[in-house]
Amino acid sequence: MEYHKPVLFDEVMENIIKKEKAIYVDCTLGGGGHTEGILKSSSDDSKVIAIDQDIEAINFAKKRLENYGNKMEIFQDNFRNIDTVVYFAGFNKVDRILMDIGVSSNQLDNIERGFSYKYEAKLDMRMNKELSVSAYDVVNKFAEKEIADIIYKYGEEPKSRKIAKNIVEYRKNKNIETTVELSDIVIKSIGKSMKKHPSKRTFQAIRIFVNKELEVLEEALDKAVNLLNKGGKLLVITFHSLEDRMVKEKFRKYENPCVCPPELPVCVCKKESLGKIVTKKPITAKNEELEINNRAHSAKLRIFERS
Repeated sequence: MEYHKPVLFDEVMENIIKKEKAIYVDCTLGGGGHTEGILKSSSDDSKVIAIDQDIEAINFAKKRLENYGNKMEIFQDNFRNIDTVVYFAGFNKVDRILMDIGVSSNQLDNIERGFSYKYEAKLDMRMNKELSVSAYDVVNKFAEKEIADIIYKYGEEPKSRKIAKNIVEYRKNKNIETTVELSDIVIKSIGKSMKKHPSKRTFQAIRIFVNKELEVLEEALDKAVNLLNKGGKLLVITFHSLEDRMVKEKFRKYENPCVCPPELPVCVCKKESLGKIVTKKPITAKNEELEINNRAHSAKLRIFERS
């Protein structure tokens, strides 16, 4: 197993490291790239709490980071439970929180996990193998309208109804067992004349649905902003528009939570600002990184600072 340098690594390090003692949370440990960067650059008396739900990633990262000993603690959990994890680590508040949203390159490239339309594998797409619903269940057991709604809502796929219709038609004869079977159905539904792979949006949609990624992100953001000490920072990297839109809107509400009608001369709702948006525009990858890492093209980093 091999993990690559994380996307926007240098930009994250520039914005996350404090010179003095700090408590850091890496919500998405993955291969441990960001965590290792924080461990290397932070003060010796700092502590890093890392979270991941994927036991394969945890086992890899534990070996990679074994020299850091007591400076780090890893928890197998979903980062929507960040408040519980921080509590069990022995803290009430923290100074820095990082969320690198989306599937790690390793999960995408691990053929057995069934995330990718590029390789033939059993349909799965669960980041945590204990989840009850897999991609296989979605395409073989859900009603046509449910499938169409998932592909449209989470993949923003304009031809979602046609894809869902053809999925249901196909499974009348046999179950859709593999990633390639599903990808072929999508390609036949919408054609090949696209810059991006025709199956990309459909696979993304099913993966987001199976792992409840948007619900998890929303819950985690709200908990994270309330766990920060004064001057603490929340850094979030997203890879597609639905997630980025959610982070952008959440940060705006944290900065200006007032719900009073605009015609009122003064605020009466008494909702106080939680802090300020550091990044008016998201930080994106530099040309050097874009040349060597294709995933970096869609990556956006947004930062919020607690007051």
